[in-house]
Amino acid sequence: MGKGIGKKIDELAKRKSTQDAGQWRKSVVNHLYWAASTSTSGQEAVAKWTSVANHMQNVHTHDNALFPRCLHGPLVGEGSRVWLKPSTAACERLSDIVLAPRFVKDVEKISPVYHTSTLEAFHSLIIRFSPKSAGFSFRGMLARLQIAALHYNENATRSHATTLEGVLRYAIVYPKYKRGDYTVRALKTRATSVYIDQLMALLFESVVEDPLPYQEHTDKVPVPEPLCAQYERPDKQEAVSRHRSRFFKRT
Repeated sequence: MGKGIGKKIDELAKRKSTQDAGQWRKSVVNHLYWAASTSTSGQEAVAKWTSVANHMQNVHTHDNALFPRCLHGPLVGEGSRVWLKPSTAACERLSDIVLAPRFVKDVEKISPVYHTSTLEAFHSLIIRFSPKSAGFSFRGMLARLQIAALHYNENATRSHATTLEGVLRYAIVYPKYKRGDYTVRALKTRATSVYIDQLMALLFESVVEDPLPYQEHTDKVPVPEPLCAQYERPDKQEAVSRHRSRFFKRT
């Protein structure tokens, strides 16, 4: 949701009449994360989220009992911002994006606990075990997915890395989607691979000694039909081949 509304603000900032809205992109996206992580109910998250429409106009009191006023102190000096003037094109269009009924409805259902980052991390880990540049059979792909799951489950809850003095370690990265901006990430401890030793022990102590039960289990794995078009519709492939042969004969 943060990426989506950020892209809408970027499009709005490309126009000359509404380019001032681009200065509020980072603040609006950060406010969305803050509203989700500090709220105990969907109604409270909506109240905090909709308050940003007043905040960017330098209005810090709101007509909502769940969030009647902003929590920050007086904004002076470096804390002050380029406030949007009411009734201007930038203010009105940005308010329409922030207060869009469908988006506000989604904010009410936003979760402060479950995020897609862990799923994206697992997907990137799958590519390490089964690169897209190589083709695998169904059972080969299934085995690689299972190994990726073992590796992820073992290292998903790694602790925060520290220095010898016990200070927490962080890293500054520059993702492409941030266009030169940076992100501070917590460094985790080194990944482990204890599951490999367990698999090797299972292989040499059990499978090699009596492979029949494991072979029977492998044979029970259903292998679906290939998804390639040439297997699904051979008649169409033959027609294409005949058409190509006639074309090359004419030329």
